Amino acid sequence: MDIHARLHQLLMERGWTEYRLSRECDLAQTTIGNIFRRNTMPSLATLETICKGFGISMSQLFAEEEMVELTPELKELFDCWIALAPEQKKAALAMLKAMNHDSL
Repeated sequence: MDIHARLHQLLMERGWTEYRLSRECDLAQTTIGNIFRRNTMPSLATLETICKGFGISMSQLFAEEEMVELTPELKELFDCWIALAPEQKKAALAMLKAMNHDSL
């Protein structure tokens, strides 16, 4: 993955300038400028700071495809699912499909 292209993509998606990114990340404008204009590779610490500024995780930065956000509600659902026995999973899935079918 090309980090520079990914950072440009994130800027474009948000309609941000490099200046806005530096403000959101609380990084010096020269640091951001060096990354984009001199193609310097940011350190992991700088990447973490940039991710926080964008409101994304490092995993989302490096993801090749769009990632699904794991909300607290989904995490709770997955945690419950993992604890189920195979037969319980089949029953729960059948119930969810029936509920979804009824709402259509």
